[in-house]
Amino acid sequence: MNSTETPTLFQHPDRNLAMELVRATEAAAIRAVPFIGRGDKNAADKAAVDAMRAFLGTVNFDGLIVIGEGEKDKAPMLFNGEHVGNGRGPACDIAVDPIDGTSLTAAGRQNAVSVIAVSDRGTMLDASSIFYMDKIVTGGAGRGVVNLDQTIGDNLRELAKALKKPVGELTVAVLDRPRHAGLIDAIRTAGAGTRLMLDGDVAGGINAARYETRIDMCVGIGGSPEGITTACALKALDGYMQGRLAPKDDAERAKGIAAGLDIDKLLEIDDMVSGDNTFFVATGVTDGGLVDGVRRKGPMIRTESIVLRSRSGTARRVIAEHLAAKWL
Repeated sequence: MNSTETPTLFQHPDRNLAMELVRATEAAAIRAVPFIGRGDKNAADKAAVDAMRAFLGTVNFDGLIVIGEGEKDKAPMLFNGEHVGNGRGPACDIAVDPIDGTSLTAAGRQNAVSVIAVSDRGTMLDASSIFYMDKIVTGGAGRGVVNLDQTIGDNLRELAKALKKPVGELTVAVLDRPRHAGLIDAIRTAGAGTRLMLDGDVAGGINAARYETRIDMCVGIGGSPEGITTACALKALDGYMQGRLAPKDDAERAKGIAAGLDIDKLLEIDDMVSGDNTFFVATGVTDGGLVDGVRRKGPMIRTESIVLRSRSGTARRVIAEHLAAKWL
């Protein structure tokens, strides 16, 4: 190695990596299109996984999958611990979800996206042994204001003060699950409105942190992998988030403790993803509040992606047109 070169281990992901990652999420989204509304979420997921993995194999980095498909879907590829990339670039931790919202895709519903998040090697929390996490996400105004240890009513009232608007004007995104029946009722009792999500709480969390949306807060128990992925995105948006792992039973709690996790710790963003060099890329599969879905326009296929980078604090929209004949 030339003395002027930087060892791979100490290189950091740079801005050029973002466009390489977009190619992978675009490919996953495009390959999932034939399965939209067809009722087969496993087929949609497999098509997206195959496409994403193929493109990641060409990327100039050494990506270690910390959050992958294996734990959730027992997938043979893009599993936790797998190395992706050509191994010649920076060493990175990577979170992948070829389709966040496989059920949405299968049903033809909105808000399915293909997602990749990246951070420096050793900075991403591996919470894969605990499937669920209790989360609260807001924009930067929620920092030092909201807290998972407070009641939802108190959180809404404090956030309303910080935003200088009535509680009645707040909108809260929550996954529409039986476990959230009491939470939803408490939100409405406090005077706020709800935006119930069928799936896809990564997009819900990001929209809570973006100033241009109507979502002020995202709360509730969702996937812990999605929580870590959301934290990567929020670092570029100056958003705020807390989380606490939520094991479903004593066996899972014991599994998490054995993996070295502090189950009861109130996790801040830096506990989920340390450092300030994260990338988040999402391409729409179906239309949604974050990005538009894949669309066929004559001989072209149109995709929309969002690219977030924490080091520069930038959020970019990438509109791409792909010659459909190349994807047949």
